[in-house]
Amino acid sequence: MALSGIQIYKMLPQTNCKECSFPTCLAFAMKLAAKQVELSACPYVTEESKAALAESAAPPIRLVTLKANGNEVKAGNEVVLFRHEKTFYHKPGLFIRVRDDQNEDAIKQKVAAADGYQVEYVGIDLFVDGFAVEAASGDPGAFSAAVSAVREATHRPLILIAQDAGVMEAGLRAIDGEHPLIYGANSDTWQAFAELAKQHEAALGVAAPSLEEIADLTEKIKEAGVEDIVIDPMVRDLNTSLILSTQIRRLALKSNFRALGYPMIAFPGDADDPSRESSLAAQAIAKYAGFVVLDTFSPELVYPLMVMRENIYTDPQKPIQVTPGLYPINDPKPTDPVLATTNFSITYFSVANEVEGSGLPAWLLVTDAEGMSVLTAWAAGKFDAERIAKAVKEFGVAEKVSQKRIILPGHVAVLSGELEEELPDWEVRVGPREAVDLPSFMKQAL
Repeated sequence: MALSGIQIYKMLPQTNCKECSFPTCLAFAMKLAAKQVELSACPYVTEESKAALAESAAPPIRLVTLKANGNEVKAGNEVVLFRHEKTFYHKPGLFIRVRDDQNEDAIKQKVAAADGYQVEYVGIDLFVDGFAVEAASGDPGAFSAAVSAVREATHRPLILIAQDAGVMEAGLRAIDGEHPLIYGANSDTWQAFAELAKQHEAALGVAAPSLEEIADLTEKIKEAGVEDIVIDPMVRDLNTSLILSTQIRRLALKSNFRALGYPMIAFPGDADDPSRESSLAAQAIAKYAGFVVLDTFSPELVYPLMVMRENIYTDPQKPIQVTPGLYPINDPKPTDPVLATTNFSITYFSVANEVEGSGLPAWLLVTDAEGMSVLTAWAAGKFDAERIAKAVKEFGVAEKVSQKRIILPGHVAVLSGELEEELPDWEVRVGPREAVDLPSFMKQAL
């Protein structure tokens, strides 16, 4: 049973040393009770207290990590139902599934295409996290060959799917030494699968048609010595999957029900209607899958899912930022203009992409606005004439340009007079409000 903050406080050293980043031991105890900090943050807790607090301090959803060839995918360790309460930590892994009844060349071709897909989004590289191999044939040899074919085409982590432990063992031998997820254990086969998971240091995926059966299975598997478990409530429609995944998350977080405190896996490709795969995948990312297995790979399917996932799993209290500095675009000369903006990544990439796409050279001065957009930063006092002038001096802009022209975003035209006072040797111009209008402004007005 979870301990209250007061109960935890009684087991702490009560020195109020502040080394845990909290002002008092009581404040730390309250956060520990809420699963918002780790017990290891306290440097002076005794071994006796550690043992007593271990269960209470453990994250409500276990962290499960899949590893292969230096790559890894993590799921779990979440502590809130909604990202605005704090943040989500480990974004769900997107896996592409192949089956062992497919031609080996076709398997390699599909895997290679997905493995090579990478696209930049606001400075973040988006890519497929791993691959799932299913023993559709039921033949150990075919399954082993398919796993080997996938491994030849990629170094990313794998999920192995089989209903028979003997078939699964053949697949595991093909990637000996890795840490995959083996999926397919049920109430009849869990013992054999648990033995394989222990022998090969693999995470174990279990499936059952009810929450009661899942909880019973995870308890048995944990007693058998397997800690890393992934659960599948075996529903494939939007309504029921939303209800059950929310129930599982709520029971794990709010009721500290350890038997369901594991990452979930979703199979959007198993839906009766293939056209609904993207909708099911989007819902699984939002509510609350740790691993999402897709049957279809195409840029038009995976890109929006990756972008949505990135937005959901970005800390709402820490906007995505780029490093402040002076960025050259299209090989600018000393006579080319300086464009000022903030270090909010979407703002930066909107401006940079428009200018770069136009082929026009410019210097882009990115000021430190704590990751806020132009208007938000100006309203908060984080993007003003003093900060812009400071950035001009800090990044040595005057040393790189001979024609001292600086362009302000149109939304903060009010700053032009103040900036002229801060930079008396500079010509201050007011540009358009939207990045999309920058190329025409630069052609006509500069």
